[in-house]
Amino acid sequence: MSLAPAHSLMSMTTPAQAPPVINGVDFVTLPAKDIEASRHFYGTVLGLPFVKNYGDMPASEYQAGNLTLAVMEPGAFGQEFRAHALPVAFQVDDVAAAREALEAQGVQFVSETFDSGVCHQAIFLDPAGNALDLHHRYAPGGGLS
Repeated sequence: MSLAPAHSLMSMTTPAQAPPVINGVDFVTLPAKDIEASRHFYGTVLGLPFVKNYGDMPASEYQAGNLTLAVMEPGAFGQEFRAHALPVAFQVDDVAAAREALEAQGVQFVSETFDSGVCHQAIFLDPAGNALDLHHRYAPGGGLS
């Protein structure tokens, strides 16, 4: 007498996954209180390449590697201003050197430079109070496998 289940191994496998609906991130939006101060900060202080303005609207885009940052005054788009408390992490080669350069331009850091065990980081604020992060991964870990 066989004790094997009546169903085949094929019926025990997981059905094929459908392709993902989302295949990337096009942009991240950061709220601004004063669009001119934010334009100066992202374009001049951080030195990010300018992409475009949104016509006469108080909004601009900047490129940070493969990520576009859309910086805009939310009130002009019917939204309430709320600064981001969790940071957008900017990849840099040397956190200490980048921090020194930004502090020389008056950028306010809200953390000491710290070591997570796989990366160095230092958190700072933009003119609207959004948290941003200088980040350098020096060991494997995180990301896609």
